[in-house]
Amino acid sequence: MKRVIVAAMLFGVSVCAVFSQTKNITVTGRIIEAETNEPAIQANVQLLQLPDSSYQAGIASEMNGRFTLPKVAAGNYVLKVSYIGFKNKFVPLKLASSAPRKDVGTIKLETDAILLSEAVVTAEVAAVQTKEDTVVFNAAAYKTTDGAMLEELVKKLPGAEVDEDGNVKINGKDLSKIMVNGKEFFGGDVQTGLQNLPVEMIDKLKTYEKKSDMTRITGIDDGEEETVLDLTVKEGMNQGFFGNVDLGMGTKSRYAEHATLNYFRDETRVSVIGSANNIRRRRWGSNNGLEAEKEIGVDFARETAKLDMGGSVRYEYEDEDRAQTGYNENFLPNGNSFSNSNSANRNKNRNVWTEFRFEWKPDTMTNIMFRPSFSYSNNRGRSHSSSGTFDKDPYDYVENPNDYLDEEAVTNPNDPLHAIRVNAMNNGSRSKNRNVSFNGDLMLNRKLNNRGRNITLRSRFGYGDSENDNFSVSRNDLFRIQNHLGGDSILNRNQYVTTPSNNYNVGAELMYSEPIAKAVFLQLTYGFSYRYTESDKRTYDMYAIDPGWEIDDPLPGNYLNHAVDSLGKYAEYKYYTHDARVALRFIREKWQLNVGVSVRPQHTVLSYKKGDYMIDTVRNVTNFTPNIDFRYNIDKQTNIRFNYWGRSSEPGMENLLPIVDNSNPLNVRVGNPGLKPSFSHEAWGEFHNYNAEHQRNIFTMIRFRATQNSVSNSRIYDDQTGGWTTTPKNINGNWNVHGGFNFSTALKNKKFNVSSDTWFNHNNSVNYQTDNSTKEEQKNKATTTGLTERVRGFFRNDVVEIGLSGSINYSIERDKLNPDNDQEPYTYTYGGNAMVYLPWGMNVSTDIETQNRRGYRSADMNKNELVWNAQLSQSFFKGALTLSVDWYDILRKKTNISRWMNADGRSVYVNNGINSYCMFRAIYRLNIFGGKNARQGGGEHREGFGHGRRRGPGGFGGGRRF
Repeated sequence: MKRVIVAAMLFGVSVCAVFSQTKNITVTGRIIEAETNEPAIQANVQLLQLPDSSYQAGIASEMNGRFTLPKVAAGNYVLKVSYIGFKNKFVPLKLASSAPRKDVGTIKLETDAILLSEAVVTAEVAAVQTKEDTVVFNAAAYKTTDGAMLEELVKKLPGAEVDEDGNVKINGKDLSKIMVNGKEFFGGDVQTGLQNLPVEMIDKLKTYEKKSDMTRITGIDDGEEETVLDLTVKEGMNQGFFGNVDLGMGTKSRYAEHATLNYFRDETRVSVIGSANNIRRRRWGSNNGLEAEKEIGVDFARETAKLDMGGSVRYEYEDEDRAQTGYNENFLPNGNSFSNSNSANRNKNRNVWTEFRFEWKPDTMTNIMFRPSFSYSNNRGRSHSSSGTFDKDPYDYVENPNDYLDEEAVTNPNDPLHAIRVNAMNNGSRSKNRNVSFNGDLMLNRKLNNRGRNITLRSRFGYGDSENDNFSVSRNDLFRIQNHLGGDSILNRNQYVTTPSNNYNVGAELMYSEPIAKAVFLQLTYGFSYRYTESDKRTYDMYAIDPGWEIDDPLPGNYLNHAVDSLGKYAEYKYYTHDARVALRFIREKWQLNVGVSVRPQHTVLSYKKGDYMIDTVRNVTNFTPNIDFRYNIDKQTNIRFNYWGRSSEPGMENLLPIVDNSNPLNVRVGNPGLKPSFSHEAWGEFHNYNAEHQRNIFTMIRFRATQNSVSNSRIYDDQTGGWTTTPKNINGNWNVHGGFNFSTALKNKKFNVSSDTWFNHNNSVNYQTDNSTKEEQKNKATTTGLTERVRGFFRNDVVEIGLSGSINYSIERDKLNPDNDQEPYTYTYGGNAMVYLPWGMNVSTDIETQNRRGYRSADMNKNELVWNAQLSQSFFKGALTLSVDWYDILRKKTNISRWMNADGRSVYVNNGINSYCMFRAIYRLNIFGGKNARQGGGEHREGFGHGRRRGPGGFGGGRRF
């Protein structure tokens, strides 16, 4: 009996001990940098139990500095916080089971005086810093105009580049998203952010590789990273309203009105934007076409302890007027073909976008995220085009062949190009399109322990519906084919084409992560998706009803009786896809390695009808994708990364059907049932180093891509019609490699800065060409090798800012079958900018650059362009109001030319645009902040050169709107 009593007592004590160790207490808090009050991102948080300091739980802080540790038992602890460049912080904690949640509040980290001794001595803020894999730019180190938007600042960042199409690269990487305080701004849209975020609000700009939502939440690395630019808002501006109103009127009827209003209050942000302009404000560089644009949008973000949400709604209206002239040379084995074209297009587009993001954390182990989006567009367009094909270069006969393309010139008996004409085409069309889409992505994640075991369920759905109508009147003159009367053949086509289509898709994924060893994780994923698409193209012959029918005439009552089955097409697709993935993830202090492979069996059902051809067919294929991602941190400022992925892809099923599509009689397409799947390899590596003491940045990268069995076009040229018959075929030999080296450094006194960008690329393009005389198909190879070098330097102090730049872009173009097409064009540019700060608030700035093209076969391309811009501005009321006069392209030398080359040929296009004009602008800055300190300083820093002092308008690129 005593033994039973003793056993019962021991059991009771054990049960009490077990319950006393129940893990039901959550520890939360926020970590910030004491000096700047900005969040400490990815700071290391550890909970150590006393008295032996044994590790109990740990986590890294989030983008806003917040952290939530996994649940622990009651007891005495020490909270240890470590962060690179800052002193370790120790916070004693006593956790009682009666309080299931412990908020330690805001923990401020002090800078490490030893690491930052150089900065303390000089009292100068580094223009660029690095923290782990994040590059941080201090906005105040780069002077911009009053009322300037983010675009102007980005152009001045070392290693940043904005090309002619508005694409942004930072240290050689394409920028994918813009964020504010870690939250997406208008869905992360880069152009919207560049044009609507005022520089005045920005304290720092951080660029880093942002993980996908799935990777961030689950720890399962899906490899879907994107380069983002994350803006940190000045401390004082987080408590109130601020914004800009920019009104501009110019010569040549140019205008540009823009307004933005932002409200920040702790973790809440609301932004409203509105604009109206006709200077293609959202485009850069070549300024292709004329455009009037109106836009209004609202973006918001709100974060609480458990709920993070945000989203945006935007409406945009565009009225685009584009005129283009083109010149094409098609490479052929037995003599090239030439074509010229003119086109005029007028399009009016109305678009509405909405997207929202909800992330809910009901407890420390559960995360639920939902991203719905909706879009609607309604477009109307009109166009007219004229084109002609020639068997010899028309520039050898007339100065400007594009003046001889319309119907009047073609039918002129004194036509100087008649002897070399093959065809001529004149077309007029009107279109109207409507598109609606709705998509959603839901993800639920549950952590099963504190060591990395978790399970995730993800589901997606989408729906789309569109209606596309086109009315066209065309005339094709064929000069090498005679009609029954002995004259040139003429083909007239007056048509109405309608193409309704709809699609929807659903899918789900189940992902599981299991720690199998110390810092080694096994990741398993299975997914299934179903996608349905239906398209029904119907073509009606208006010429058969009324040869005089025009595109603006109403449809005849009996048009349904004149359907042309051979020009119509019905296609219904059903895709069933399975996706199984397995990956191993190794995490060490110095390096990380992810290795994985994905296998994707797909079952596709196609129902197809075109004319008398009908088929129901099924295809079963299995694609696989291996990937390797290796990262090594040599030290805190130096890292190396290598990545490889392979991906197989199937040709479109319609390309596999043995049918002929002659919707365009001069561009006939023929299917190929023998097409094989393609497989692409891509490998890239990079090295990055930053020296804070010398503000020296080094970045180098190389990327290689090759495709096996890539789908190319085998083209047969008909020298009687000037048309092409194209058949898709597999081919090997398509590959490219590119890489570069970026170097920038400040000189000894930090007032001088120099940078160099060296980039190279080599593109190997192959295709099939058929000799018209022998009908023999040959494989052609065209290569383009390019080298670009750009050098920049600037000097700045409190009175003047001067910059100089120069670049050269050299290309070697080779055509294997037609060496006469070889050329070595190059373009070199040089120029500079100057900005003077006058003491009464007036600023004068100017920039000038000359672009020189050489080595092109066409004399029209070998030209010099000298572009000179200038600005005069005056600030009033302590910079709250700025008036300016901006002159663009004062010498009227800028042209809008673009060109390309591959194995098929080369082209040159010239677009319309207004490059030279004068703009009068008034910019008003609104700043209403809460708190005395914010109103006095607006959160501006005053610790070194460039901080806290906005010197007014001007500077390189100041106010430019190309």
